[in-house]
Amino acid sequence: MSDDKNIVKSVAKAFAVLQAFGPDADELVLADVARAAGLDNATAFRLLNTLVMLGYVEKVGDTRRFRLTFKCLDLGFSAIARSDLRSLGRPFLRTMVGPRIEAASIGVLDGHEIVYIERIQAGLERLAVDVRVGNRVPAFSSAQGRAILSRLPVDVQRAILESAPLRPLTDHTVVDVDRILGQIAQATADGYAVSEQETVTGLRVIAAPITDVDGVPVAALSAAAPSFGRTLEQFIADARDVTCEAARRLSLAVRAAGGMAAHPTVT
Repeated sequence: MSDDKNIVKSVAKAFAVLQAFGPDADELVLADVARAAGLDNATAFRLLNTLVMLGYVEKVGDTRRFRLTFKCLDLGFSAIARSDLRSLGRPFLRTMVGPRIEAASIGVLDGHEIVYIERIQAGLERLAVDVRVGNRVPAFSSAQGRAILSRLPVDVQRAILESAPLRPLTDHTVVDVDRILGQIAQATADGYAVSEQETVTGLRVIAAPITDVDGVPVAALSAAAPSFGRTLEQFIADARDVTCEAARRLSLAVRAAGGMAAHPTVT
């Protein structure tokens, strides 16, 4: 618990340093940053150096002044984009959920993981599945992850897959990189990806990519249902068209709204 409190304090101090800069204070020396952030010079210096290494702050030439970089804009744009994507996507998710589809979600790629940014769930209690906004799942085993990866270059796909250990989550999880690349290639050809109990035992998921005006995947939209009661082929037949159509229409909505959707974060 004490470690968590220390992390929160450090993050708060880092944001205080960033907030020290403004329209009337776009370039500041160390003492100005420390004063505006309410920190001692040593702490401000340490945080500034960290932010410089991360690319959010830069030194101004050979001077003693610092200034924010354009990378800081990504923080704001990303938050706005995800908020827009959630509000645009919520009506589509609501229309999808029913007797044959028990949950519908939107997720974005963050490094090697999918982060859920919106979800409508009206079932799956039998599987004890309770996915919430902000939850993360590995991209390699999830339908959403493969749907997004299917619209990225193959070398980027491999880099993401190899960026973290591929550990089996269920007895059905595929952990061989080449086999997963084959699944992604199939998703590229089909226009959708399927996860057959690879992330959660008993859960089937189908997902299609949401793309911006340039065809870049900004998110994925998925439908989920239990694996019992019908075959995988029947699930795909029930959910494929509605999922792909919702993703297509949401892609158009994103483009009409200015294309402001968060591009996948690859680390």
